[in-house]
Amino acid sequence: MIRGSCLCGDVTFEVHGDISQPVACHCGQCRRQSGHFWASSSVPDDRLHITRDDGLTWYSSSDIARRGFCKTCGAFLFWKHNEETKTSFSMGALAAPTGAKLGRHIFVDDKGDYYDITDGLPQSGL
Repeated sequence: MIRGSCLCGDVTFEVHGDISQPVACHCGQCRRQSGHFWASSSVPDDRLHITRDDGLTWYSSSDIARRGFCKTCGAFLFWKHNEETKTSFSMGALAAPTGAKLGRHIFVDDKGDYYDITDGLPQSGL
């Protein structure tokens, strides 16, 4: 089990079982909400347990997905496609070392112009 939380602790969660290989998303929405690119992993919904949701708020960021964040401290924690049975969660919110390694970059056509991606991992534009 892996535990995670927002900065202030008003939202806490547990991930049970293995996580998918983390992905770095460079889309405009993730950049604007996180302040840079967003690294996340995902699990089936039945393996993500929100253990405290005092500050949890969901924002419908498009017609197909919503984003979960803490309304107290502003931490961007979750991304959820409306028609999928899995949820992405922020790697930065995890409390303990995971042993996970970043696997790829997505939406690199939208990345900020102030940095380069030089780690040699696979990249996709969309």
